[in-house]
Amino acid sequence: MMGKQNVTYMLRCSDDTLYTGWTNNIEKRLKAHNAGRGGKYTRVRTPVELVYLEVHETKQEAMSREVQIKQLTRRQKERLIADMEIHC
Repeated sequence: MMGKQNVTYMLRCSDDTLYTGWTNNIEKRLKAHNAGRGGKYTRVRTPVELVYLEVHETKQEAMSREVQIKQLTRRQKERLIADMEIHC
């Protein structure tokens, strides 16, 4: 497991929508989302699956990247996810 790191992440929700967020503890955050405590958006869309992750040096970088990703189109987000799967 990863432990405490500043990460920007995307989740695929049960209704196939994508949710983007940031955290400094991805395991804890993922458990919270799937327990219905992660956020208003994901609360009614569980279970969620982690499909994208970027590690950043600082909280500010992770938060900034979250905003950038949220501005992307669905197609651009899917491309990020596909590119990550290729490189893993």
